Amino acid sequence: MSGDYDHDHHPSPWGPHDWSHGAPHNSFAPLIMCVGFGVFLYSFANVFVMGDLANLGAMAGVMLGLIIITMGLIIWWRQDMSFDGTYEPKGVGAPFRGIDLRKVAVWIFLMSEMMVFTSLFSTYIRYRLGIQNCGDLYEELTSSGTLVSGETYTCFEPAGHLISSSWFHLAPGAINTFALIISSFTIVLALKTAKMSDKKYSEKFGIDIKDVQLARSRRVGMFLAATLFLATLFLTLKMVEWFIGFPLPEFLAQFNHGHSEIASLYAEGYTIHADHYHHHDYHDFQADIRVSASTFFVTTGTHGVHVFGGMVGLSYMTIKALRGGYQPDNAVSIEYFGLYWHFVDLVWVLVFPFFYLF
Repeated sequence: MSGDYDHDHHPSPWGPHDWSHGAPHNSFAPLIMCVGFGVFLYSFANVFVMGDLANLGAMAGVMLGLIIITMGLIIWWRQDMSFDGTYEPKGVGAPFRGIDLRKVAVWIFLMSEMMVFTSLFSTYIRYRLGIQNCGDLYEELTSSGTLVSGETYTCFEPAGHLISSSWFHLAPGAINTFALIISSFTIVLALKTAKMSDKKYSEKFGIDIKDVQLARSRRVGMFLAATLFLATLFLTLKMVEWFIGFPLPEFLAQFNHGHSEIASLYAEGYTIHADHYHHHDYHDFQADIRVSASTFFVTTGTHGVHVFGGMVGLSYMTIKALRGGYQPDNAVSIEYFGLYWHFVDLVWVLVFPFFYLF
């Protein structure tokens, strides 16, 4: 009997858990993922130097890190797939007594994330105010007649000067803003639907009580899939803005400085190693904008990584929802992810005006 008891309370750390016996304490998934992230970041830092491929061999470490992270995610998801809401650990000591520990963990995580983005914003503001603006420097040099053709001037060139120069350049960022705002709404709809009791759902949608669980699962999955689609749209437009660009009909070229194509930031020369940058408003003026471009790409790139992480989670949650994994008893799991997703949305609402309009 003792052996059976121990076996029931100590399930395999690689697979599903019997939640009626409480929360598992032997999952290796977090440790595996931490190792994977460490290998990935260390290797990735050695692949490129100033935008140039420096060590192709480090790509093996990047791939190894991704494989380890994926293994950790699979183990974690296998265990979570069995969660039916039978057990939700609560805090027993001040100041978290009676509060779900998972909710506390999410808020602590978000506070650490706030410090990350606060550092990025403060760095941007420090350089933006501490380094002379390229436009101001150009006007000063041309008005005084001291502009030297071919000389490179170090100054701060905000990405917004290029992006907001035409509506079409601004369009991807503007559409992305609306996409993320709508995605916050769809995640709330998923949570609201998952929390509906069988009786309430049956009355609201006129569905037979015996068909409620299947119909509710499909509806929750639909809203989670919609959130995933909007997140994918966000990153797709981000790649278009950074690397691809898009063509314009000829009759719209007059609104884009006479050009029939919206060039990507890369094609425009706005990159982290741009030490001879030319803007179409400047004549015979080249600028070293590596600091300003770095603050833009690091901040927006960090946010993009968070969006991608949300997409990974949403992919799993959509599958779990369609398999009937979210019911009123454990719908709070969607709420915890929603806290993270609302944070990602809020950060972008700040990034967009600071980096795209100002």
